[in-house]
Order: sequence, then structure tokens, then C-alpha cells
Amino acid sequence: MWKGGVPSRAPIDAVGNAAKALLNDIEAYCRRTKLAESTFGRQAVNDGKLCARLRSGKNVTLETAEKIRDFIGRSRAEEKGASEHGGTGMTAKNTKKAAKSSSSAKAATPKTKPSTKAKKTDDKDDRPFRFYDNRQKYLAFINTTNEKWKVGERATKELAHLRPTPPALRVFDAGVGDATVLCHLLRAMHRKFPVVPFLVVGKEISLEDVRLSLEKFPDRFVEHPSTCIVLTNMYYAEAPWLRPRNMTSAAALNWKEVALEGASAAEYGEQLQALDKFLVEGWQVRSSEKTGNPIYARPSVLVIYRKDHQFLLDGVIPEPGQVGGNYDLALASQPWRARMSAEFKVKKVLTPIVQALAPGGRLLAVQSSGGDPALELVQKVWPKEEPFKVNRHELIKVLKDELGRDAKNFNFVAGSDSKSVFRYEMHTLPSEVQQSIGTSTLFAAWNDAIYVNQIEDERLEPVLETSDYLKYTSEVLKKHKGLWFNDESFVVSRKE
Repeated sequence: MWKGGVPSRAPIDAVGNAAKALLNDIEAYCRRTKLAESTFGRQAVNDGKLCARLRSGKNVTLETAEKIRDFIGRSRAEEKGASEHGGTGMTAKNTKKAAKSSSSAKAATPKTKPSTKAKKTDDKDDRPFRFYDNRQKYLAFINTTNEKWKVGERATKELAHLRPTPPALRVFDAGVGDATVLCHLLRAMHRKFPVVPFLVVGKEISLEDVRLSLEKFPDRFVEHPSTCIVLTNMYYAEAPWLRPRNMTSAAALNWKEVALEGASAAEYGEQLQALDKFLVEGWQVRSSEKTGNPIYARPSVLVIYRKDHQFLLDGVIPEPGQVGGNYDLALASQPWRARMSAEFKVKKVLTPIVQALAPGGRLLAVQSSGGDPALELVQKVWPKEEPFKVNRHELIKVLKDELGRDAKNFNFVAGSDSKSVFRYEMHTLPSEVQQSIGTSTLFAAWNDAIYVNQIEDERLEPVLETSDYLKYTSEVLKKHKGLWFNDESFVVSRKE
């Protein structure tokens, strides 16, 4: 377990992602200008083997990356000037090359009519942007920060307040993700309740995250055999009860039980890996026409337990239509977009989870709160940016209003900042944030900052045309000797 600091070397993935991002920009530029990659390398940084080096996994210095992006930026400015002034912004040499390239392309390309089909596709894709759907940014973030571990440590503290009743300790995870937080919590639960059966229900809409989760579960079934883990793609208002709200969805419910056989994690892992076909069919999604949010095409439930503990878990293993909620602990870590209103967060997420708590049950909610170097970096580029407008105090106030008279049955604990706010960090070595900061560290820091602050791709495009954002990133890293972020937490508990 990581304490305070974390394993400090940025993962190899971050280096590869940094080089890949730079290479993608170069390839896009070369395709657009019909320039050979070797020629680009010589003209930009006097290195004809630049692209070959990047493809082989080699990194470049910050100065080299800046030269490359400056070269691309200047060329785009020239192209824009040429477009606005009828070609007067181009040199005679470039004009001659462009004319030759244009005539060659015209001769080689057959005449076709514009495709109306492509236009329809573009119109269809013009829907609200969802930042958390960007897998590359998400994976880079979770592999270069220790947020998952810090949230897991915070959730573990809630176990001291639990008084589970037969037949099991019940946990609801309102966003399993890659199951890092959940597995951290399950290990702590086994230490405190080594002989108590566990029922864990997790909501997760992402097929890729469900796959990552199943890779982590085999060890949990070995250490704590009397465990039943349930995964579902249902809405927040449905998932705690594993029951769709309307009759049509209920009739199409896709329910699968897996009784694991054997006595080793390797055997359990093989059986879980064999579920991929079921996952692909059951976790299909479509986009909501109103919000753009991914919603399930068919409600699905996956129930997993050990066959040799089926008798012991007889009263724990859920059956369709017979799940009553009554959770001892519910975890809602980053279950919403920061910019959503307090009313939306409360009505769509918090209220149904709170209503599913058992007497004495506790909901731990965690969200980003800002006031950290990551927000400082973002505000250097967008000075008026304030993504975290709804704090825990406002959420609790709106939740009380939403619950109405039922609010008297709950305790609401916002806590002081010293108890409720905790920080997590980006993985770096002290030597990486001194005089010379490598591009992999800069790219990782920039990605983490824009991910947490939820900056949309269309706003990023003009910023990435210059290297200023890397300079700002370097300044913030040196100023704070690294990059860290703030999360805040609050607790809602049902009275006994």
C-alpha cells in the first residue's frame, strides 16, 4: 500500500503516450501537406530519422518538442494566411510545390460527387461532449496518479462505523471503474470481517472497465471465499435493487450467474475471462438523444460466486426481482461531471443510493474540489476557468430538500476541510521536477490536469498549436515540486 508518497517513477505508458501524441501530430501534418516524414524531420529539427526514433519508443527533449510544435504552428499560420489572401501568404517555392502536388492529386483522384452519407454521420455525432468517455486520457490519469489508492484509503475508514447484520455485509459501488478502489476496500473488509459473507453490487456502464475489473477479482475469491460480486450496467435509480424501472426493460433483463469452480486464482481467472462474449453482448450502449450520455441497450446483471460456497451464500446470492437494497456501505467516487448542477447530481445519483441504505448504513461520496496546482495550471491557459462550482455543502443542502420529510431519518456529515479534503499526487521523482523536466512528465502532468478539470477536446485544439501549455506545465511543476490534486468527501448515514 502506498502511503504519503507513491511509487515515484512515471509509468512507461506515460512515456509511450507522450511520444505517440507527438508522432500523431507529425503524421497528421505530413498527410495534410503531402510532405515526407524524413523531410519534415530535417526541416523541423534537422533529424531525418525523427519519426523512426519516435516509433521505436525513443523520447525527445522539451526543447525538441517545442521546435516541432512551433514548426507545425508556423506552417498552419502560413496556410491560413494563404487561404485568406488568395495564396499571397505562400512563398514562390511553396506555391510551385502546391501547384505540382495539386495537379498530381487531381490526375490521380477520380471525380466523385460529395457524399451526403458522410454529412449525415457528422450531424449525428454532433451531440453533447462527455469527457469521461475519453479512454486514453482516463487510462493515462489512473496510471500516473494515486487517486484510486487515496480514495480506497478514505473508504476503508468507514468500516470502523459498520455493524453488519446477517446474512452478509452488503456494499454498493456506484462506479466500479477498473475496480482498484473496490479491491482495496475488499482487502480491508476481509481484515476486519474475516468470516462474514460479502455481497458486493457494482454499477459500471463501460465494457472496458468491466473487463479490467474481472482481472482483479480472482484473488478476492481466494482470500475471502464467501464473497458474491455482482456487476450491472443499470441506471443509478435501478442498480441498487438490480431491477429496471419499466416493464419493457425488465422483460429484456439479461441475468447471468457464474459459479466458479476450482481452488486457485488461475482457475477463477480463466473462467472469468471466458465471459467475454456475454460481456460484449450484455454491455452494449447507445447515446441518449437528450444528454449524449451512454445508456445501456439492454439491462444486464452478472452474479459471481464460488460454487463450493454456494450453500453458505444461499441467502446472499441475489435473484431477479428480489433484491431489497439495504446496503451497509455505499461508495460514490466521482460519479458525475463536475459541471453538472447540484439538482442533477442529487436527483439522479445521490437520492437513490441514500434510499438504498440499511439502518446504520453509510454513503461515502467523493468529488474533485480544486484549489490545487492542477487548477492553477488550467487557469494559466483559461484564466476564468472554474469547473468545481458545486461543493459538498451545497450538495447536502439540495439532498435534504430532495428527501423532504425523509431527511429526518438521516445524518449528514460535511465535516471540516481538515477532515473532509484530502490530496493525491502525480507520480514523479524529485529529480524529474528540478532544472530539466522530461517531455513524458510534462505530457503526463498536462493530461492529468485537463482530465481532472474536464477540459473538452474542442477547447484544447487551439491551445495545442503552440508549446505555451508545456511551458506553463513546467512552471507549475517547478513551483510546487510536483503536481497534486484535492478531493473532498462527505458522509450520509441512515439512522438506526
